[in-house]
Amino acid sequence: MKVLLTIVAYLFHPILIPVGGTIAYFIITPKHTPIEVQGGNILPIFILTVIIPIVTYLILKNIGVVRTISMTTIKERKYPIAIQTILLLMILYKVIPNNYIVELYFYFAGLAGASLTCLMLLFFNVKASMHLAGIGGLLMYLITLSVHFEMNIIIAISLFICFAGLVASSRLYLKAHTKPELVIGLCIGLLSQLLTIKYWL
Repeated sequence: MKVLLTIVAYLFHPILIPVGGTIAYFIITPKHTPIEVQGGNILPIFILTVIIPIVTYLILKNIGVVRTISMTTIKERKYPIAIQTILLLMILYKVIPNNYIVELYFYFAGLAGASLTCLMLLFFNVKASMHLAGIGGLLMYLITLSVHFEMNIIIAISLFICFAGLVASSRLYLKAHTKPELVIGLCIGLLSQLLTIKYWL
């Protein structure tokens, strides 16, 4: 059970949520999107949200700022989340405007808002779950895409509801978070996307 829940925690790690949502958009959208435009979004987003955070984590670990990949303490989480927020803002201002897609723009606006909210809460000694914020944001994004494009993707939405439950179980089992921290993270993820829909839906 521990191995399974650990795998779940890695599969739905927060650094994979931005590129996951981007790929989901290109799979779901009925709009014709040239391969060049898809690559022009997916590749830089992958580099900024996956490669750079991994390299940054290794640097922070080597200089003693973080001890483990779980970053269990509030102090350890501040720098990585601040860096993630900056990278998401870079995507908003530098990547997406090159191949502007309104649905992706506001998806990343929601992700940046969620990341910033989690960062601010750390200064009040509240450790919201980034895993649940990520999966919650992606879940709400799928729901809004379904409504926006009037497409039936209920199976995908149902699967992600199950995944959210698995991720929550994983974080509890591994003692990475308390129940309130998971609820706060999930609410941040859901609301951050919900608040953007009036601008594009």
